[in-house]
Formats: sequence, structure tokens, C-alpha cells
Amino acid sequence: MATEEELFANIDALLEEEPQLPPPVERARLREAAGITQARLATALKTTTQTVKNYENGRSEPKSPRLEAYQRLLQGWAAKYPAPVRDAAPTRDAAVVPVAVPQPEVPVAVPQAEAPAAFTGPTAPATGVPAAAASETGALAAAAPEAVASAAAPPVQTAVRRAVHPVTHPATSSRQPAARKATAPALDPRFPHGPLAVLDGDGSAYGTDGIVLDCPATTVPQLVEWTLRESGLGAPKLNRYGKDSDPLMVLTAAAAVKLGLPERLEGHEQRRSLRLPEDHPVVKQVGRAKWQLTRRGFGPWARVYRKAKGRDRQCVQLAVLSWDALDERSWPGVSEMEPADIARVLGIYAQRVITPRGSTAVSGLELMTALRPPTKPERDPGTGNWVSCHNPGSLGTEPMDPAPPEATPEHPAVMNSGWTGGFLNEEAYQWVRPVELLTDEECMLPHAVGLDLNTAFLAAAARLVVGLSAPDHFLGPKFNPKIPGSWLADLSHMELDPRLPSPFTPDGTRPTGPAWYQTYTLAYAQELGYDVHPVEAYLRRETGAYLDPWHDRLKNAYVDTLADLGVTRDLDDRAFLAAMEQHKQADPAMAAVLSAIKATVKGGVGKLRERPQGRHYKAGERWPALERSTWRPDIRAAVISKARVNMHRKLNNMVRMTGLYPLAVLSDCVVYPSPGESPLDFLPYAASGKPQPGAFRLGPTPGMAKLEGAQSMLWAVDLMEKGLNPARHIKGGDAVLDEGE
Repeated sequence: MATEEELFANIDALLEEEPQLPPPVERARLREAAGITQARLATALKTTTQTVKNYENGRSEPKSPRLEAYQRLLQGWAAKYPAPVRDAAPTRDAAVVPVAVPQPEVPVAVPQAEAPAAFTGPTAPATGVPAAAASETGALAAAAPEAVASAAAPPVQTAVRRAVHPVTHPATSSRQPAARKATAPALDPRFPHGPLAVLDGDGSAYGTDGIVLDCPATTVPQLVEWTLRESGLGAPKLNRYGKDSDPLMVLTAAAAVKLGLPERLEGHEQRRSLRLPEDHPVVKQVGRAKWQLTRRGFGPWARVYRKAKGRDRQCVQLAVLSWDALDERSWPGVSEMEPADIARVLGIYAQRVITPRGSTAVSGLELMTALRPPTKPERDPGTGNWVSCHNPGSLGTEPMDPAPPEATPEHPAVMNSGWTGGFLNEEAYQWVRPVELLTDEECMLPHAVGLDLNTAFLAAAARLVVGLSAPDHFLGPKFNPKIPGSWLADLSHMELDPRLPSPFTPDGTRPTGPAWYQTYTLAYAQELGYDVHPVEAYLRRETGAYLDPWHDRLKNAYVDTLADLGVTRDLDDRAFLAAMEQHKQADPAMAAVLSAIKATVKGGVGKLRERPQGRHYKAGERWPALERSTWRPDIRAAVISKARVNMHRKLNNMVRMTGLYPLAVLSDCVVYPSPGESPLDFLPYAASGKPQPGAFRLGPTPGMAKLEGAQSMLWAVDLMEKGLNPARHIKGGDAVLDEGE
């Protein structure tokens, strides 16, 4: 029998243990019974309102000394406001499960220009777990860790919380359509907790699918180590010859400050160009811990890595929300969301597109490489060893100088050669019909209606044949519409209806003499019935549909996300217009994903011809973008040329089917005079009620149209008389063309 001293010793040990809090639902009840708001409690505890919400929904727990203070407060309230007997029901507390997380293989992508990883052998395809089993990962791993560990290194322990009834921001969860099973990603056992997490100031790391991890890191090096060794974050490669996506840690303002970073970056440069100075304590910490930063330094998007050793890569992507990592134009409202909802938005984007690696423009470009890796492993027939070889259909690893007419005026190839032969001018439309060409009948119509083509650049990328090899110069070539390249030809003699924009110039005016054109532009001239006789050309012998996988993935992402917002392919035109009118209100989080997907398309195309940045650049110097194989202005020109040709073809068909001429065009938006405020009032339909093929058609897929906006015809004519473009303002704001960074 135990002695009195032993019993008292045991009781003392219990008293010295960490204070135990009541279940989350009881914490909320006590606060509400006391009439205290979450914001007021947060002020008393010197934390954020979101953190208090986390305490009350089971997503996180306070740590000392806040733990003891919170415990004392709850005990005082419990004495004043005891729980009624009828409230004694099962709690909605979050389950805290110690999960055996596979030690990641840590294959981390070092930026190619700095530390390319050599192939040492073929990589086995990642094995997945059925999507339906994703929510059971914690239990499976805890019950049979050896089953998970068989695919990776020995497991380590980390605390994972899964909310039984996850609480999300009301604005992002109240009216969202039922989730489709197809959107759930298959689980890779190496990355059981998804591709990314949003770290808050209390150490809670919010992942996808309602997972909340406890992150003990208080410095950036500790955060990187924890992310790679214990978090279970990351994503499998998108191509068998590619690389796994590095884990992304998104830092809230509170988390940034806790890690020693400034809450805001201040300076005179553009926000996206700001960086921590090299003598900043955090930058020094990173160096002392034997980690490196890329040449971009520590900015809103920072990559912290160690050089590859064989197939082992160690790299973590960091994004600082309060440093404007998520541009409001691409990610509307996301930075102001709660951490769990930010994780939801970024997680869906990562699953459907790619784990964000910077701006949407950067991610769009990285997606091209992820889907078409530049190299693949092959056995050397002489030695039998695996070696790295060019992957057919890709752009390779080495940068390639463009043909002089494809370059920009400041490019070294132009400055050093003294080139004066002119440049490609393949840009999107910015055209307004001359007012004097308006008829009285058109001016008497009451409305001007704008149609917007869904992701027009993406539609143009489908089955687009582009050059893959270096350009070769030809004099007096015979035009071949199947060979991508740049052609010098004179199209000024072609007589076209002045009530339509010319398909050969961005401003829609008639060409005045010889000019450089991309293959698709000259091919369209042939389609219109004109002979084409180039005098000079820069052509590429190796060709391919490089952008096809990029198009397919982004098209699926776009269509699936619209469907989640209630805009599905099976809707008739009237129902489609009604659904589009309400889709952004259906779920603001999914609407933000849709916006990011559209920005990824335009930004990715724009990055193919990224111009020099910074005030100190001098013409003729090389700039960083030129060092990557994806600096390909000729591919950008091909996409835009085809998009402009697609637009003109539809404009032509509309004249043939309806007799209607546009008032103005801006990139992928066209404005028509109309008897009503709906596109249904002027689009052509067959007697059966089906849309006429070849004209503008309403629908949710890339290349189809939606309503951009409607104004009065008087309003449109007034803008035209002032030299302004109604297509820019038809939405009610400024629909400014933004092709990316």
C-alpha cells in the first residue's frame, strides 16, 4: 500500500504539470457568458483575434505564459457561470493525434541557374493513396507507421490537429457549391500534409484539408529545418522527368515578426523588388546555418536552400503576406483572409496548377518547365551509367538568343550588332472604330455590350506549334504556314473593311509597308485570300507543341474552378449568364483561385519576354531573365498572334452572320452596339436555338465568351469621340491589359 508521502508526491507532480484547459466549445461558452468579445479577449491576452478563434475551435492551443493566464481566466468564469446540465453533451474538440510523419526524401529544387542537380538515375514514379483516404492519414500513420515508413526514411513525431468541425471564414464557406470528388488530390505518402502551410504567430501552421501543425520554430533556419524534416509538406512532380515541388511556408505578419523579420518592407523600389539588406540579422542567421538564398535575396518570395548532393535537394519557399507576396490583382482579398482560408485558396491552386513559387507570372512560367522538364535520364551505352540528356519537346537548359527582329531594342544581340531592320509587333488589340464610320442605325441602338473571351491567350496556346531550336536566317523564302518563325513581308496592299480592325497590327490600322510578322499572322493573310511573298525570314527547324501540357492543365483548372462556383458546361446560354453574374459571390475563396489562374495565364505568357527591371539598367547589358531557356519572345509572339487572329476571325464571321461591326476591341474584350443589354440580343443562333459556329459563343471554356458589361450607346460614342476605348471601361472600371511582369 502506498504511503501518505508517496500519495502527496504524486499529487504535487500533477499540480506541477501544464495547466489543462476545458474543451474549446466550453471556452467559447464561458467567454460569451461573460459578455466578452473575441477581440477584447485577444487584447487582454496580447494576441490576435484569429488566435482566440483558434483556441475556441480547437485549431491551436496557447503556450506559456499565455496558457496560465488563459487558464486562470477560464477558471474564474467557470466559477461565475457554471455549465447548465442540459449543455453536458459531447464536445466538438479537435482531435490531437501524434502522427508518424515519413522523413522526407528532401529532394529540393535548387534554382537551375545557380546549382543544377545532376541525374544519377531514373526516379521511380510517386505512388499515391486514394483521395478518399486522405482524411484518414493521421489515424493510419499512428496505427501502422511501418506501412508509411516503407516508402521513405524512418518516421519522426509531430503533433497534428484535425478539427472535427473545421471552422472557416463565413464569407468563404457559407454558399459554396458541394465539393466535387475530382478536386481531392491523391495523397503522396512522402507529403502527407499537402504542399504548403500558412504559419501564424502562435506557431500554428495551417495546411490543406483542415490540418493544423504545431511549428516550434522561432528563427528562419529552424523553420526551414522543421519544414524539411518534420512537417510532411511538399508535392510530387508533375512530369516523370521533373522534380518534386518544394514545400511552401506562408508567413502571416505575426509569424514574420516572431521570426525576426520586419512586419513591412520599406524602400523606394517597387514593392516586389524590395529585399532585406545583406547585413540584416535574419540574412546573417541563414548564412551561419549554412543555408543560402537565391540571387533574389530575402524578399516577399524567398527561397532558402542548400546545394544538391546527388538526388537530394533541400529547399523551402517562403512567402511573407505583409510584404505583399500575394498581389491583390492576382489574389483579390486573399491576404486579408484568415490563415486557414489562405491555406485553402493556395492549396487548391497548388493542386490544380502548381505550388506557388512567386508571383502568378513566375508560377505560370515555372509550370511550363515543370510539365516539360529540360532533361531526362538515359543510360550511356558505353558505360552503362545514367546520364542527363535533353528531353525532346522541351526548351533545354541553355538560354538561346532570339533572332534580331524577335528581340527588344535594349537586347545585347541588337545593341552589339547594330540591327536596324525593325522588330516584331505582335501585340494584343487596342483598337477603336473611327466615329465617322458609325451609321445612324448603329447610333440609334440603345446599348453597347461588351463580350470578353475567357483566357484568350490560353485558348491560343492549344495545339500551337512553336520553334524549339535556334533561329536560322533565310533570304527570299517561300512562305510555309507550318514553319514557326518571323517573316518580313509587305501586307500594306491588302484591302480590308475599315469598320473592322486590321488583323496585322495591334492598333488595327492598315500596315504602311514591309514589317515583321509571326507565322500565324501571315497564314491568316493567306486564309483571307491574299498571296504572301516574304523577302526574309528567321525560322526554326525543330518545332513542337511545347505549350500543350501547360494549356491542358490550366484549362482544366479554369473549368473546374468555374464549376465549383456554379458555372458548369451543361448550362444553356441564359443560365450561363445568370451564373456568371453571381459566381464571385458564391465563394470568394474560389473566386480568388479563379483570378489567380487567369493571372497565371497572362503572366506566364508575359514572362516569355520579361524586360529588364530596375532604375540602374543600361541598354545593351544582359539582365537576369536572359539567362533562362524560357526567355523566348518568339513563343510569346506566336501566342499573341494566334489570339489576335482568332479574335479577327470571329469578328469577320459576326459580320457575315449578323451584319454587326464592333465599336472597339481591347485584347480579349469586344464591344458591340445592341438593341438590349444582353449578348443574347445580338449573337447569332440557328433556327434550332443552338449558337452558330464560328461566331462568338457564350460558355465557360477558354476561347468562349462571357458578358463583360453593358452601358448606353450614348456613353460609348462619347468615349469614342474623346479618343478613349469603350472596351477598357465597359465593365464599369478600368479593364487595363496586363500581360504579366
